[in-house]
Amino acid sequence: METVSTNKSHGGAQGVYRHDSRETRTPMTFSVFVPPQAEASKVPVLWYLSGLTCTHANVTDKGEFRAAAAQHGVMIVCPDTSPRGEDVPDEKDNWRFGSGAGFYLDATQAPYDRNYRMYSYVALELPQLIAEQFPAADLSRQGVMGHSMGGHGALTLALKHPERFKSCSAFAPIVQPSTSDWSIPALTKYLGAEEAAWRDYDATLLIADGKRFNEFLVDQGSADSFLDKGLKPWLLREACDKAGIPLTLNMREGYDHSYYFISTFMADHIAWHSARL
Repeated sequence: METVSTNKSHGGAQGVYRHDSRETRTPMTFSVFVPPQAEASKVPVLWYLSGLTCTHANVTDKGEFRAAAAQHGVMIVCPDTSPRGEDVPDEKDNWRFGSGAGFYLDATQAPYDRNYRMYSYVALELPQLIAEQFPAADLSRQGVMGHSMGGHGALTLALKHPERFKSCSAFAPIVQPSTSDWSIPALTKYLGAEEAAWRDYDATLLIADGKRFNEFLVDQGSADSFLDKGLKPWLLREACDKAGIPLTLNMREGYDHSYYFISTFMADHIAWHSARL
């Protein structure tokens, strides 16, 4: 693991790191905020999964999470959203696919199956690296959160690994990617045209198929221009109500899809996770 940068912040350390991934077969960059409490004891780990077009840097630079993370003693890990590199298949004019749009799944279709393995990267490889390189990380206390495409990733990871994650929240998640105009083209290219293969990466369908989690917190802006065609939070409400999964869905009046929205409610989410970690 290569250290790209470290900066002291709120008594802790904000670092950016790079390593060669066995899953994506590319260099991958991620950030970690280690709170000041880590000097004396192990601390819980909260994963933040970013959305379409983003890297680790969007939330690291604009998420405004460090004050709350330092207050509650939570380590924040922010992976990238996709593999990157000249040899990685991409559609540079398509922001919904390829670079910046890994959708936290393992592609099965050539040529994407060689590199686009973000599910295994986030679920398996990066946690192992965090355990090895950050001795203060208490991986018996993990939570996961995310924005938009990353909200989709957070929900599906929690539903698949309820024994690992103790908390899950999302900002404006794509709750049903199998019917979202944002994600159908990507699912088709990554996983094939057979829609049955998409169910494993759709939170509402995972719930319909019997997957369960203890509770979810979701914040959604009412002025989000992607609300009706891309996000559809009411579908998660319907799925959770039918399955008996507690869901706190906050519709935030006048807020959009941007980091102005996310940063406004970030401290609330970190406090919510901290109480469960």
